[in-house]
Amino acid sequence: MTIGYLPWNQSAAQAELPCVRDDNTELTYRQFAQRVDSLAAQLSRSGIGPGDVLAVMLPNRVELILAIFAAWRLGAVATPINPAFTATEANFQISDSGARLVVNTDAGSPTGGLPALHVADIEVAATTDSLPTVTLHESELALLVYTSGSTGKPKGVMLSHGNLLAQAEQIVQHMGVNHDDHCLLILPLFHCNAILVSVLAPMLVGAQTTVMGRFSPRPFLHLIETVRPTYFSAVPAIYAMLAALPEDVVPDTSSLRMAICGAAPVSQELLTMSGRRFGFVMVEGYGLTEGTCCSACNPVDGVRKLGTVGPALAGQRIAIMSAEDEILPVGERGEVVISGPTVMQGYLGKPEETATTIRDGWLHTGDVGRLDEDGYLTLVDRIKDMIIRGGENLYPKEIESTLHEVDGVLEAAVVGRPDPVLGEVPVAFVALYPDATVTEEDLLEHCRTHLTRVKVPVSITIVGSIPRNPIGKIDKPMIRRSLQPQAS
Repeated sequence: MTIGYLPWNQSAAQAELPCVRDDNTELTYRQFAQRVDSLAAQLSRSGIGPGDVLAVMLPNRVELILAIFAAWRLGAVATPINPAFTATEANFQISDSGARLVVNTDAGSPTGGLPALHVADIEVAATTDSLPTVTLHESELALLVYTSGSTGKPKGVMLSHGNLLAQAEQIVQHMGVNHDDHCLLILPLFHCNAILVSVLAPMLVGAQTTVMGRFSPRPFLHLIETVRPTYFSAVPAIYAMLAALPEDVVPDTSSLRMAICGAAPVSQELLTMSGRRFGFVMVEGYGLTEGTCCSACNPVDGVRKLGTVGPALAGQRIAIMSAEDEILPVGERGEVVISGPTVMQGYLGKPEETATTIRDGWLHTGDVGRLDEDGYLTLVDRIKDMIIRGGENLYPKEIESTLHEVDGVLEAAVVGRPDPVLGEVPVAFVALYPDATVTEEDLLEHCRTHLTRVKVPVSITIVGSIPRNPIGKIDKPMIRRSLQPQAS
């Protein structure tokens, strides 16, 4: 089957259409394919061939995308690495993935002892090498994307070309992406969201992508006014930064037909305020790396239910399961499970963890949720984030949602703190909008009014910002570790 997002499969009619650009480079589809071939030839001379793994440790830029496609051009696998990683973190992924070569910024970047190709040395002239003919099949591995490691050492999620193709086609269908679209890519390309939503889906239909390097609110809004994109995908942290801008910042966002929010839970208040202030048609989605990217999303044109993450994308099935692996009826809470062609091939080198996560064809997400009569999914919380206070199960998201009801609250994170009597008690950390005057006692009183006593945090701390992991999610494991009793 033809894998339609590969540039050498594009039609002649697309050849001169704009494909991808960043601050330094702008390429048509023809030029992009030529650059892919050139880099593939260079990688081939370095010993990269079918089945090999290429590690790519670059900030967001066109060359990062070229390197991933060049690996595929040779039948190899790409593993993108967070460029902010320490040497310890980067070397773990390089070693665990079995990479043979690293594409990176310069000689100061970690390589895990492997040879490296620096970005400044990537050849741009059309290659004269005779590249091998490689026919990619849907079953072949395409990406090794590593989880954030919030529950231990990062795991390599194995995604095939079939996974990527199915997901890209589903995004195109669900979001109505077409050749007239222009995506502004602002999320990091070491994560599935940016690769699928902002690169592969547009390429599948001959649309274009503008890559932004490091995100900053004001330059981002200026870029919207300059390049006139039709959509972008972001995480709640980005919408929170935009919402915190002074009220006199009023950009022209009229080119945008949608803004996608995913990768982490977002409050209804932030969604509503972002849409009202900036004119975005906001759609919230849900997915895991283990499910390639996106499994549910509110429709762009259709019924959007605030507080839900929408229905399953066509081709996927979402169900709610009990602890006994029984599918539960509409309205009941349980674990969110997913089946379909986007479910990963497994965790690299971890057959037991793979078997625990994928059972009878269902991907067990570790998230608690419920489905309504229309199939719209509401997320309740992470199973691992659940707080057990004296035998009572508390879901932090419910407490966080209550805190978000208070004017001035920008973000909230609730975690369990060890308690010698009750086992755990909820504590909250809250970041406020600039100039907000709400106090910790105001927040506690609001919780006392709207939550049963057992759910009221024993403490609320107002902080300047809430810590996040490399992909923009609130880093609850870090917060919980900070609350552990210190050994004397």
